Amino acid sequence: MNPKTQVQRYSDSERVNHWIVAIAFILAGLSGLSMFHPALFWLSNLFGGGPWTRILHPFIGVVMFAAFLSMMLRFWNYNKIEDRDWRWLKQWRDVVNNREDKLPEVGRYNAGQKVLFWLMVICTVTLFVTGVLFWRPWFADYFPITLVRLATLLHSAAATVLIIGIIVHIYAAIWIKGSIRAMMRGTVSAKWAAKHHRAWLREKTKQG
Repeated sequence: MNPKTQVQRYSDSERVNHWIVAIAFILAGLSGLSMFHPALFWLSNLFGGGPWTRILHPFIGVVMFAAFLSMMLRFWNYNKIEDRDWRWLKQWRDVVNNREDKLPEVGRYNAGQKVLFWLMVICTVTLFVTGVLFWRPWFADYFPITLVRLATLLHSAAATVLIIGIIVHIYAAIWIKGSIRAMMRGTVSAKWAAKHHRAWLREKTKQG
């Protein structure tokens, strides 16, 4: 295959789904941070003030959860952990030193991407469930105050882990040149695919 040949990595609907999740995450994150600490309350001005931020935050969270659920179902099968993923993780020194020729062949996603995927699944589900538990005035009154307080604590912890995970996700996308183009335009060059996801390229080639 010509190294300059373009290979379809993401369909239009997959990219739209991804960007809906990304935009909802930014809005949910900013509105959530404005309520997390008084020093960040100024962020509530982006949403029309404190009362509107409290009203909008959970609805934005529901949109984010629904869009992420769709994305999770699309990519579930591609993120199952395989034996070669454990070998990839054990060779983390080759990963950080960009010695990809020494790593096991990678399918559509490498082990690092898969770990991040499952971290996002756990955090997003935790955020949704705990968010419902202390969502006033709709649901919080149906649960004991101890459970509501515990849900608030878990919600903050899951949000913190998710924000850190997304920062790593963005850094990795910038670090691996061509990744952002894949999510913007949907295609990558055959050379890029052969270098970073050789097993996936071989599978795509067989499928024609």
